[in-house]
Amino acid sequence: MAGDEPRAARDDPYAQPTPRRLYVHDDLTDLVDRRLGRESDGARLSHEVMRALTRGSAGVRVVTLAEQLDDVLAQGPHRPFHLAIGIGRAGEAVARALHARSGWFPRVRVVGLAREEDGHGGYELVSTDPAGRDLSAQLDGIREDGSLAVVDDTVFSGLTMRSLLEALPRSALARTHAFCLRGVAASIAGIAALCPITAGLAAPGRLLEDVSFINASGLVLRSGIRRRGRPPLAFFDRPEWIRAWFPDAHGEVLALCRRLNALLEPDPLR
Repeated sequence: MAGDEPRAARDDPYAQPTPRRLYVHDDLTDLVDRRLGRESDGARLSHEVMRALTRGSAGVRVVTLAEQLDDVLAQGPHRPFHLAIGIGRAGEAVARALHARSGWFPRVRVVGLAREEDGHGGYELVSTDPAGRDLSAQLDGIREDGSLAVVDDTVFSGLTMRSLLEALPRSALARTHAFCLRGVAASIAGIAALCPITAGLAAPGRLLEDVSFINASGLVLRSGIRRRGRPPLAFFDRPEWIRAWFPDAHGEVLALCRRLNALLEPDPLR
């Protein structure tokens, strides 16, 4: 297992520093409740994971979907957009959650786009479209008139959203407003240079060093780390990352994540 290879961890070109502030989006609790049931052993473990993340560390803050939606909606209102583009399933889920409370996004179209490790310390964007269409093909047919929203959950480096916005026809970009639940303030400012953007949480500071964001589900599910030509990993598969993020509770966090993963992704071959 990748989590049992200390040499690989030492040689990891994607090694993580300990940020002054780490925001953990709790998308794990509801996910486990849906899959395993609210009274299940998995649900109990998910609550233990979330409690362990903040144990002994003032630098870790857990944020919920509800509070981030509130922060976005407080910066409205908006007239309903003719079309909303959700970046991946996460962006689609954000768009639909916002629409349920605001009516802003009656039509949502998903564009499959994700950041993937290139194996050398960098990242590249890859299409996750089920039909295998590239970004240009997925954006084909965007109307020449009408307002456009682009929605994602997180603007971290800004690579994903910026690439999509830059791929839009200039006429469409002029009619676009971007939305995200959370992001790094400097990266959000970079998006704002292309089009207006509304962010629920905009955290100041240097990327990774001062501020970082993770989804709690990525700690447990092997979908958090995409790798070129290799199977995806969960964050617990890289224990050095867990040690950097949660220095006072990393052993407990690792053990809990492994136990919960065995319930959510049972695989006798691993």
